[in-house]
Amino acid sequence: MERKNNMQQTKGKGYADGQNMGAETARLDKWLWAARIFKTRSVAADACKNGRVTMNGTNVKPSRMIKTGETVSVKKPPVTYSFRVLKCIEQRVGAKLLPDIYENVTDPKQYEILEMSRISGFVDRARGTGRPTKKDRRAMDAFVDPAMFGFDDFNDDFDFDD
Repeated sequence: MERKNNMQQTKGKGYADGQNMGAETARLDKWLWAARIFKTRSVAADACKNGRVTMNGTNVKPSRMIKTGETVSVKKPPVTYSFRVLKCIEQRVGAKLLPDIYENVTDPKQYEILEMSRISGFVDRARGTGRPTKKDRRAMDAFVDPAMFGFDDFNDDFDFDD
């Protein structure tokens, strides 16, 4: 068996020490997961496949190799986040180390859109969509009152046999 400078590759782990050895490139789906932009790698891959991840305005595949300095845009409605890659990693890191991994270059207008959607909540729910609120239900019950159909003047003493 031949050895190459103590960097013998192990099965599925990259190099012998389990790290990426400061590689200049990384798979996009692995980077999105490692940088904690998506919770799982499969969710990151699905986002790439469904066109929610772009680079330079072009949809990219999950297997796309990214380099340091590139900008990745991620659509998480209603906001499109943009990140500049500072370090290419494929191993998940702690949240405290994220400032070394990427720089958030999202447009401030996107955060205004996010704040407006949080404020509005379900206030602007279109009528007829989704489940009615308790207030809507009470209004419907008051509207569909038995008196509306003329049942309140029904004579209970009426004898049907006559």
